[in-house]
Amino acid sequence: MSTILLVFLFFGLFILFSSFFTVKQQTAVIIERFGRFLSIRQSGLQLKIPLIDRIAGRVNLKIQQLDVIIETKTKDNVFVKLKVSVQFMVVKDTVYDAFYKLEYPHDQITSYVFDVVRAEVPKLILDDVFERKDDIAIAVKRELNEAMTTYGYTIINTLVTDIDPDIQVKNAMNRINAADREKTVAEFEAEASRIRIVAKAKAEAESKRLQGQGIADQRREIAKGLVESVDVLNKVGINSQEASALIVVTQHYDTLQAIGADTNSNLILLPNSPQAGSDMLNNMVASFTASNLVGESMKKGMKIDKPLKNSKPPKENDENLEEEQQ
Repeated sequence: MSTILLVFLFFGLFILFSSFFTVKQQTAVIIERFGRFLSIRQSGLQLKIPLIDRIAGRVNLKIQQLDVIIETKTKDNVFVKLKVSVQFMVVKDTVYDAFYKLEYPHDQITSYVFDVVRAEVPKLILDDVFERKDDIAIAVKRELNEAMTTYGYTIINTLVTDIDPDIQVKNAMNRINAADREKTVAEFEAEASRIRIVAKAKAEAESKRLQGQGIADQRREIAKGLVESVDVLNKVGINSQEASALIVVTQHYDTLQAIGADTNSNLILLPNSPQAGSDMLNNMVASFTASNLVGESMKKGMKIDKPLKNSKPPKENDENLEEEQQ
């Protein structure tokens, strides 16, 4: 009797414990009775009839994400891999449809993503694929919503998270980008160089103008000083020629003194001996004397020629008178 009692006790405990079950939060449980749908149980402690009712399955009500990698070709014949992330969930009110109408939701979603992406990307060139990836994601979401709502699923969002062209295309794009940046750098450097050249030219022009003005003022003052010096020398009995020679010799020695005073000067003045100054003075005095002699001789020659020219006609007249008298 004790053995039969233990068996019944064990069987009773098994029936009792199998009658209760728990459902986790954000999960729905499908209960079937003899293979037929009975009810949907939500989170918490639940009760079912042992050996009659059974748990057919559990449906996750959380937001899920499915990453789909697709390889396709763009309009400019570039093969590219896209990673599309689809975020979806089962609506609480349509758990029945999600469980009984669709057996492999991930495969279904993947098929729709492939279909939409391979229909949209071949319409775009590679650059537009990068710029209009949001348009591709919107097209995928729209198509999936229309298809998956029937099966009790709703699409929260779709994202194109990665665009991976062929490695050779990447290298070419990097070279194009580098060349474009080098072009921009060259343009900025050329503009900066132009600005420096223009500024330097303006500064040189202003410097030359001021330098020319300074030289003109200097020469004007030198000329005034020479005039004053000649006037002073004339007052003490020195004529203009001798005064000019004296001023030239004085300037010559002043120049030699200025050159010798500058230790960093690279100027060489030839000849630079003391005799050169006296030779210069003698040459100038001789040239002035010779010019004076030439001028005086030319004046005397002009005075002698005038009487001779005037005496010729009378001689001719006398000869004509003698011939008439004979």
